[in-house]
Amino acid sequence: MMRELLKGAVCGSVATAAMSGVMVAGSRMGLMRDQPPKRIARAALPGRKHQQKAGEGVAGALAHLGFGATAGALYGVLARGHRAPAAVGVAYALAIWASSYQGWIPRMEILPPASKDHPGRQAVMVAGHVVYGTVLALTMNRLSTRAARVTERETWASPPRYEKERAGQQVAQGEMR
Repeated sequence: MMRELLKGAVCGSVATAAMSGVMVAGSRMGLMRDQPPKRIARAALPGRKHQQKAGEGVAGALAHLGFGATAGALYGVLARGHRAPAAVGVAYALAIWASSYQGWIPRMEILPPASKDHPGRQAVMVAGHVVYGTVLALTMNRLSTRAARVTERETWASPPRYEKERAGQQVAQGEMR
């Protein structure tokens, strides 16, 4: 389980970086004024919830990476080392989007619910979550495939355990010539 947690956290970090690229592109295209992770950090830092604060950009980026790594770790545990189609990763990421942007973020009065927010921001955030889920599933699959190949090589490189035990018994009994 620890291996799957770690693998998921690494893949979640990679997927978060890809998602962040979509978010930066959306901002540069004028589809959203500022990044949701920065708004969440702004609300969490001391002072007024909606007042700009020093360090909110860095805090937002670190929080976003931490959230993505944690979500990836959970995905890794749920996947249990099994390969999953990219669509499963996308569904997982869209569930995170829905629970965040229709759930806890509006409840904390950080942003309005997705249904009442700027359409541009929600288009970017949905696209970003689709990218996150795709990258998460594909990188997890890649690591799972690589791990399977290593295990397969180790299996072929050494005789099965029962053959080693049988050879040891033969030596002990003087049967080997």
